[in-house]
Amino acid sequence: MTADHSAPQSLALSTPNPSARPSPLRSRSARRPSRQERLDLLRRLTLRDRQLLNWLAEHYLLSTDQIAHALFPSRRAALLRLATLHCIEAVTRFVDVTTGTSQYLYALGPLGAVLHPSAYTDPDRPSARPPRSNIERTERIVGSTKLRHLLGVNQLFVDLHAHTRTNPNAKLARWWSEQHATAAYAAADIRPDAHGIWTVGDHSVGFFLEHDNNTENLNRVLRKLRAYGRLAEFGPRYPVLLRVRSRRREANLLRALAGLPTTMPVATGIHGEHPASRTWTLTTDPTPRRWLHELPSDHGPDNPATNPHRFTHPDADDHPDPSPARPSA
Repeated sequence: MTADHSAPQSLALSTPNPSARPSPLRSRSARRPSRQERLDLLRRLTLRDRQLLNWLAEHYLLSTDQIAHALFPSRRAALLRLATLHCIEAVTRFVDVTTGTSQYLYALGPLGAVLHPSAYTDPDRPSARPPRSNIERTERIVGSTKLRHLLGVNQLFVDLHAHTRTNPNAKLARWWSEQHATAAYAAADIRPDAHGIWTVGDHSVGFFLEHDNNTENLNRVLRKLRAYGRLAEFGPRYPVLLRVRSRRREANLLRALAGLPTTMPVATGIHGEHPASRTWTLTTDPTPRRWLHELPSDHGPDNPATNPHRFTHPDADDHPDPSPARPSA
């Protein structure tokens, strides 16, 4: 990743230059915009802008490089558009101090919050009281202990979405955050780092992601897999992707899981390898490595009572999966 050369190196939150001549937009942001002003600003948003804001409402933050890779033809084009979105307060930004790149990380801004009033508000404490303002929401994100983890989880989905831009046969049909997936599958008491559905042609593979930074011992990983088994009793049977930092860690996992019966399929992969490619190893059949769309997957019984979030391929229904709408309480 390359740094944003305009990013201040010593500040966590980006702040305007007090000596700069304020633009009309900057002056307007000093007070609460009128309803008409908000409508005027909202009309400026493109479909791509709205997709980005949707992601930030669901997944808290994305880096400059992630946004450029997923949505723009070049990094320069991304920087220009993000500067405009920051100016009209659709997004807010702060400097990444977690990975050493000093690039900006983007979160939902006050205008973006108008579009997403029910955005997730605290990555560390899902049950925390709602923030009093968008500034407080941003402060919670900046102060989170999970920033590096969130960026790592989001990177897999950014890579998948970017892949679809040059491969029209592929589609990221669902991208749910930890909080979204945890609420949707609360009956099974699972807490995946994320949940997605990857479609290639007429074949769709659901999956649950466990993004491993070598911070959990193998026994804890095995306990998580047992919880996924409960979901398979009444819901989907999706592969659990254990994405780890090194081949050594992967080899240890494969040895621990060898011969161990798991209700859900389990596949391992390595950080940095493209998730859509032939990089996944099924624990029950380690050779050969498989493409993501080749992993075994079952959307589960067509029973709204026990499997209310069952995925239906868009070709089979005029109304595709409504992701990322929030699950019902």
